Amino acid sequence: MELLVVLVVVALVVLVVSAPLRSGSAFVEAQESAERADLEAARDAKYREIRELELDFRTGKLSEEDFRAQDRALRADAVELLRRLDALGESEGKPSNRR
Repeated sequence: MELLVVLVVVALVVLVVSAPLRSGSAFVEAQESAERADLEAARDAKYREIRELELDFRTGKLSEEDFRAQDRALRADAVELLRRLDALGESEGKPSNRR
């Protein structure tokens, strides 16, 4: 009788511990969620960089030529981050927010 109880407890422990491994979707969802959070943080940082660049230009710290070159590069980076976020949303089966 004791052997049967021990076997049942061991089987339950194995089932509980192996559940995340058997249903890989939870791990994939966590990875995608972390990737989304990283991309959103990078997007927000890029937006801050663009605002700071505009402030530097308005206060005369940058020439128009330097401003335009840096602005173009920062906005290209921001667009790429937005595309990656859109692609991640589409791969998760969520509809895109495009209008």
